Amino acid sequence: MKWQQLILVFIASICLKFAGNALAQTDININNTNLIRFGGSITVPENQVVENALAFGGSVTVSPNARVLKTAIAFGGDVILKKGVRVDGDAYSFGGKIVQEEGAIVSGERTTFSDQHGMMHGSNRVRISFFAQYFFNAIFRISAAVVAAILGLIILHTSPQFLPNLATKLRQHPSLTGLWGMGAIVAILFFSVFLAITLIGIPLIPLLSLTALVTSLVGSLGVALFVGQRLVSNRNWSLQQQFLVGLAILTVLTLIPFFGGLVVFAVNFFGLGVILLWKLDREKPQIAT
Repeated sequence: MKWQQLILVFIASICLKFAGNALAQTDININNTNLIRFGGSITVPENQVVENALAFGGSVTVSPNARVLKTAIAFGGDVILKKGVRVDGDAYSFGGKIVQEEGAIVSGERTTFSDQHGMMHGSNRVRISFFAQYFFNAIFRISAAVVAAILGLIILHTSPQFLPNLATKLRQHPSLTGLWGMGAIVAILFFSVFLAITLIGIPLIPLLSLTALVTSLVGSLGVALFVGQRLVSNRNWSLQQQFLVGLAILTVLTLIPFFGGLVVFAVNFFGLGVILLWKLDREKPQIAT
């Protein structure tokens, strides 16, 4: 029964991932003043005035003589300001560059956060073959697994009950763990949008992302232990051995093309959920008897 629930939640997580991809094909226009796009580029039409223009996973292009009253932000793309454009606030590019044509004005800050080689920007993009990309992804995931193994063994040594408690929560409440993970992802998504459309909230976005990353990473260690315990439940193996077996199995699964990305998403999905469920149970008030 527990495995059936896990399978159902895993399918739901995959549906959530594809739903996010579908959402990425849709522009969000809030009161005709805030243009937002997930997973693609966005364009402010010519002569139009908007408050904010945000692209998550694409570029922001502001057409000639258009005006942005607050911020133009591109996560994973460029901010392109055509002739006669005016940005009264700031322009930020995370992973790209700011292209400012003659006559375009940025009254506030113009900041880029990108690599120094320009390998992934504009006309200088390098087309990496599938096999080369797979090789580098495999090296990265194996290296990440080594780091996770070291971190997990340290946690098992210094706090022997922490990861087993996470694995127990996941075993007892797989559906609830999935719901918490789903709710956390949705909350992070909308909170990121809220921060992005406020000037004072922009510096908090990297902190929010780092917090979510660390939380899901620690939770994924509990998921690895859970997988190891299910696979070697009939053997008298130590927690360390169970954890390493589970981590090894998950690492191998992540190396499968396409399917590996779904596994990574699902592990982080359950990892985030199990941490929140564990934290919630710890903070429940004790009822006096």
